[in-house]
Amino acid sequence: MATANRNLSDYIKEEIPNGADFKIGIVVSEWNDQITISLLEGAKEVLTDNGVKTENIDVRFVPGAFELPLGCQFMCEKGHVDGVIAIGVVIQGETKHFDYVCEGASQGIKDVNLKYNTPVSFCVLTDNTLQQSIDRSGGIHGNKGIECAIACMKMIALKKAI
Repeated sequence: MATANRNLSDYIKEEIPNGADFKIGIVVSEWNDQITISLLEGAKEVLTDNGVKTENIDVRFVPGAFELPLGCQFMCEKGHVDGVIAIGVVIQGETKHFDYVCEGASQGIKDVNLKYNTPVSFCVLTDNTLQQSIDRSGGIHGNKGIECAIACMKMIALKKAI
């Protein structure tokens, strides 16, 4: 979703499913934690504001973005979550490492969605600069954690409705 002239934190509460019965896992990368913790706080805030009980939010940490898919898979394998939010940040550097980590994280998270038939929201910032990440984790573009928590809740509601 393009973020130009858009605050990711804006949403209409009436369009969000009530999460009173939802159990949601959140897997957070420890790398770039000044950003990932802000994304985590945004996600937790919108979940609890929309009915998810604090005790039904299971937060776990992994070393980096590349480990997010496996962390999400661990949660899905246990079967005690209705959905998972994968939170990470990869900032462009001077080498191709950025490309490999982004590709591995995005494809891995997609694979976990499909393998476990469980919504896994992709909250991985892939920015060119630290400032871009700051802008999307509580800065001028709001907080991508909020957007991904909403997407997760909507997908859980869709699965329960079908």
